[in-house]
Amino acid sequence: MRVSAMPRASTVLPNEARLKRSKPTLLIVDDESGPRESLKVVFRDDYSVLLAENGDEAIEFARNGRIDAAVLDIRLSDLSGIEVLEHLKTIDPGIEVIILTGYASIETARQAMRLGACDYLNKPIEIDIIRTAVAEAVKRRCIANKNGSAQRAVNLGKAETHDIELERANSQFRSEIYASIIHDINGSLSAIAAFSELMHEEISEADCLSGKQLNEFKSTIARISKNAKACIEISRRYVQLLKAKPSEETSTAVNPILQDLQDLLRIHPSTRGHQLLIQSLPADVRVQINGTELLQIILNLAMNAFQCTPEPHRIEIRGRWLPRPLDVRSWVDTQEDRFLNRDGLSNIAPLLAVSVTDNGPGISPGVAKKIFTPFFTTKPSGQGLGLGLSIVFRLVSAARGAIHLHTRFGHGTCFTVYLPATAGPR
Repeated sequence: MRVSAMPRASTVLPNEARLKRSKPTLLIVDDESGPRESLKVVFRDDYSVLLAENGDEAIEFARNGRIDAAVLDIRLSDLSGIEVLEHLKTIDPGIEVIILTGYASIETARQAMRLGACDYLNKPIEIDIIRTAVAEAVKRRCIANKNGSAQRAVNLGKAETHDIELERANSQFRSEIYASIIHDINGSLSAIAAFSELMHEEISEADCLSGKQLNEFKSTIARISKNAKACIEISRRYVQLLKAKPSEETSTAVNPILQDLQDLLRIHPSTRGHQLLIQSLPADVRVQINGTELLQIILNLAMNAFQCTPEPHRIEIRGRWLPRPLDVRSWVDTQEDRFLNRDGLSNIAPLLAVSVTDNGPGISPGVAKKIFTPFFTTKPSGQGLGLGLSIVFRLVSAARGAIHLHTRFGHGTCFTVYLPATAGPR
């Protein structure tokens, strides 16, 4: 008995299937499954979503069918995002590509725009921002298709747009750096002012200094000098960033930084009335980061903890040496947990974990999504730049580290920073 052959869905080629769809096609490229699947959920109702876990797979998708827009992570397991961008544009110059990055640099932005990226977004990214960026990208793709006969003019217009976008990105990036310089230096200047006031009190209460008073006076001068040098180092660090020159490889002993932190916080006005516990490592370790940058990371997290509420509360700062890599596969964002720079983490043992914990009011889920965004603040106007945590994110990302935020609204918050270490306890 003969049976008539029936067409099967599986015989339809991917290219043909995509051509039959009315929705624009969006390609999401990320080697981390969490971000890929999250973006798929965000866009699946509006676009035909394709997922690629590496650069080669993304390039293959582009070769086999039309892609309207792509969201491309800058760091992939095989190729760099810039390399994939170049391949995609070679296959189809009309593909609109949005670059995602965990650590902004002017040179990377310049490369991306030069190769035809339509947008360049910093992680962590708000849903509304990525939605708008993708919608604009698809709109530009549609306009380019409708004006195919005037493709040369469109290309010229896009090149001009890229120049404008690059200039805007450079301007925004530099503005953030200038504000960051002010924020960072203000911290050290506040310590200098506090130490100077302490010196003034010591001098005004004595005709001459000797013995213990003299030793304390000398110690205070040393602290002022150290903070003045910190201001200079901070300035140099950001000048390097503005020049787009990579920082030199360096390492820092952790326990001396924790001791410096204790000295700074002991007299800082924000710490008055609160409890502070800083626990050094049983045996010191070294981490792959500049000492001033490590101090700024922990200091900004500590100041955030102190200023979370005016009510007296407790802040604990602890360091831990981790002899094994982290199980990043178990890192899942929830209302109480957020993980930042997972894809940029150099997850090679040994690692250092530094946690800053408070028993304050905690952070609401809506605010927790925004706190690492530059200039975001919950403080009244004029009482904060909203840069402390964005600086932490920038420095940790540059050091190939990661951040875990755990918070329970009404119960407290813990920030844990993971950084590559260079050696074990000694």
